[in-house]
Amino acid sequence: MRALASVPRHVRGRLRNAAISVLVAYALVGFASAQTDCADGNGILDNAPLKGMTTQELIQKFAAQETKVKEARSHYTYTQDLQVQTLNGTSVDGQFHEITTVSYDDKGKRIENVTFAEVSTLRGVQISANDMDDVRVFMPWILTADQLPDYKITYAGQQHVDDLDTYVFHVEPVKEEKDKRYFQGRIWVDNRDLQVVKLCGKSVPEQIRRKKKDPIEVRPTFVGYRQLTDGYWFPAYARVDDTLHFGVQSIHLREIVKFKDYKRRGPSAAAVSKP
Repeated sequence: MRALASVPRHVRGRLRNAAISVLVAYALVGFASAQTDCADGNGILDNAPLKGMTTQELIQKFAAQETKVKEARSHYTYTQDLQVQTLNGTSVDGQFHEITTVSYDDKGKRIENVTFAEVSTLRGVQISANDMDDVRVFMPWILTADQLPDYKITYAGQQHVDDLDTYVFHVEPVKEEKDKRYFQGRIWVDNRDLQVVKLCGKSVPEQIRRKKKDPIEVRPTFVGYRQLTDGYWFPAYARVDDTLHFGVQSIHLREIVKFKDYKRRGPSAAAVSKP
């Protein structure tokens, strides 16, 4: 299997998806030195003030659209394709690959059916429950209106991303509560559809250690892109590329998550209103 590389520009422009991901690496002491390029595909940031509306008005508008995206996505089935690799130099020396069919019941509860899973040969790290939550929740993160009180959202300007014009926001939790996790980073919102098309950041708290004897979980930076599907910008692709340092030991880690093959689930999906 070939080493994972950056998405070609012509593909990235069509799919609007590039990278997020990650694995929570286990080690007694460690930190992540991010290599993931959040600026890939970005133009020059124009930090001039907004015209025609306030920042809060814009935030309320795009959060309302994101709420519609989340609701619409719950009426689709799709494939979640996760691949994690450890590398020695440029050679892959360990891998985990899992393919899952995801759907939702009539109450919006997520249903997973693992259709393929190989035995992990990852070197020096293992995937935790929080890693899988990153794949399910934060790599395809959707900022809905009900989450707004949990976050401080700061307008950063306007920026051309691939072939889209976007508003850029910095997002961080207002405060961190015990046993809760949050997104921290930047989001890019399409200036026409007012939906997130790109995000780059990590889940926080960055380091998790429930008991003193437990290993520390380190969360790397991921970048993710969305794809236009039936009028909605659905999460499509996520990637991370990090060198994780544990004292004198360093582990090069790559992870790719694809969210693909979206299909409407039954006649009720057609009743979902478009944004």
